[in-house]
Amino acid sequence: MSNHNGRVTEPLWRRPHPGEHRSPVALAIAVAIALQWVTPQQLAFDPRWLLPSVEIALLLGVLAVNPFRINEETKAVRAASLALNAAATVAVIWSTGRLVLVLVRGETEQPGDVLVSGAVIWLTNVIVFALWYWLLDRGGPAVRASATRLQPDFLFPQMTLPDLAHEKWRPVFVDYLYLAFTNSTAFSPTDTMPLARWGKMAMTVQSCVSFLIVVLVIARAVNALN
Repeated sequence: MSNHNGRVTEPLWRRPHPGEHRSPVALAIAVAIALQWVTPQQLAFDPRWLLPSVEIALLLGVLAVNPFRINEETKAVRAASLALNAAATVAVIWSTGRLVLVLVRGETEQPGDVLVSGAVIWLTNVIVFALWYWLLDRGGPAVRASATRLQPDFLFPQMTLPDLAHEKWRPVFVDYLYLAFTNSTAFSPTDTMPLARWGKMAMTVQSCVSFLIVVLVIARAVNALN
């Protein structure tokens, strides 16, 4: 990328830069926790309060230590962030499995209930995997801010077309949220390609979960309507 003087400079994502604000991520986690609370009882992890309570405690702990910009991260905060999302992942995988059993056994006949339950779990799935991509790409947000690891795990279009990107562009949480959303709707990469094997496997799992939810929920709703 060239600056105004015509000299070639490294794009911002390859140079040290201020860390991301934690507020968008905290908001996404809060939404995921709220979605777990509104998940129907027969689909929620049992006991229902356990995983959301653990996630709330971990989120409050992370916010207490580092509430603003993520310029650096202690091992304890890093571990808490990973544990928080791991708990949310258990919740969404459990609910997906329960949804599949309920639909296959025909334990619900209300198409509206089926659609709402599927939408709640599907949206939780999007948020949870967006957080995984954000947490693990190039070692996480603090490592990306310090630019100590340059090899990306996900290849965003701005990385291959730097002349078309804003000079201050670097991947932030909304980019990973978009990646997770498109992967859940297209069941495959769209504009952002996974380079790391863990990224390919994570996107595979997310696509499988989304595919199960969409296909089974739609099939059951159509069958009930008929």
